[in-house]
Amino acid sequence: MRPSRPIRPPLPGVDLKIAGDGEILVKSPGNMVGYYNNAEATAETLEDGWVRTGDIGEVDSAGFLRITDRKKELLKTAGGKFVAPTPMETRLMQDPAIERVVVIGDERPYVTALIVPDWKTLEVEHGIAGRPEDLSDDDRAKAVVQRGVDDLNRDLGSWETIKYFALLPHDFTEESGELTPTLKVKRRIVQERYRDQIETMYQGKVRPHAAAH
Repeated sequence: MRPSRPIRPPLPGVDLKIAGDGEILVKSPGNMVGYYNNAEATAETLEDGWVRTGDIGEVDSAGFLRITDRKKELLKTAGGKFVAPTPMETRLMQDPAIERVVVIGDERPYVTALIVPDWKTLEVEHGIAGRPEDLSDDDRAKAVVQRGVDDLNRDLGSWETIKYFALLPHDFTEESGELTPTLKVKRRIVQERYRDQIETMYQGKVRPHAAAH
């Protein structure tokens, strides 16, 4: 776990710090004092005068705060390590060969991912043509996606690197119930629907194939 770190206050009288799990804590004269007649909710939000924002953040080299995720979106591996999936997914989807990513790892021994390739890019730029249903296990398609995964993994801690991934033939849709109206992935539904592919990435696996450090 990372130790708490002080951050340059954005306004006079406002103190910020990063908790051990990466959550941003705030203390200022304008802080709430608690929830009315709700001691449990107050205890969840306040800690020794610090407000738990629910946001996950980090400090850059210049000392500025950067919000990277919401705490409720964090995954916690079986080893107790926290992983922020959204930045990983966003970065992978910047790869022209990757259309969609869902990082898996909550209460699991290591991190994996469901990945929908951009099949048109694979065809035009890599000569990998065919029906997506027939290409999900294609070694050429996997190799292209693996390069993007390896590039991401090089910048991650060993506990958060993507050890295995499964290719899906089609992207998620709102009509199928896998996306919200704002096109955010409904993680629980996706994990239930693709349970077999996910379990394959964990059952009988001894050693990860993706680079770790």
